[in-house]
Amino acid sequence: MMNYKMVKEVHRRVKTSTKVLSKTMIVLCVLFLLAGIVMDRGMLFLSLLTAGMYFIFEAYSVKDYEYVMEGNSFTITVIHARRRRREEHMLNLKELEVVAPNWHEAVAKYRLKGGTEKLPKYDYTSYEPEIPYYTMIITENQKKIKLLLDLPEDMLQAMKRINPQKVFVHN
Repeated sequence: MMNYKMVKEVHRRVKTSTKVLSKTMIVLCVLFLLAGIVMDRGMLFLSLLTAGMYFIFEAYSVKDYEYVMEGNSFTITVIHARRRRREEHMLNLKELEVVAPNWHEAVAKYRLKGGTEKLPKYDYTSYEPEIPYYTMIITENQKKIKLLLDLPEDMLQAMKRINPQKVFVHN
């Protein structure tokens, strides 16, 4: 077995609703500030609260993901606001059931609509429409989970070397 370490960082695209909510909070903050200056100083407190909510919202709405594959270990880390890192999953690839593109028949029984098996789903994709994502079914802590991932070709090939009959590559 070769020793290697592969790292892939995935930047999640910001949703339109998140952008709208963020701009709404900025407008409210400015309106409360102006109302506090012109009318009542109590409105300044609302402006301060809205600004605080905006910064907290921004910190948790910006997410990036990092996939690290080292030997038979696969780790997924969530990065909030490009600063705070939290390791979400540490997986053993020997526990892998299947990795396939989301449309592949190998993962058909795990689909949201039309699938027969319901599993806890974790989405670590970028939401970019031109990037194909893969569904990984794996056991973590004696429980089967479903992961949606933007896996690069080199990681897929390494997974295929470990589990050749369980990894299906997009053609």
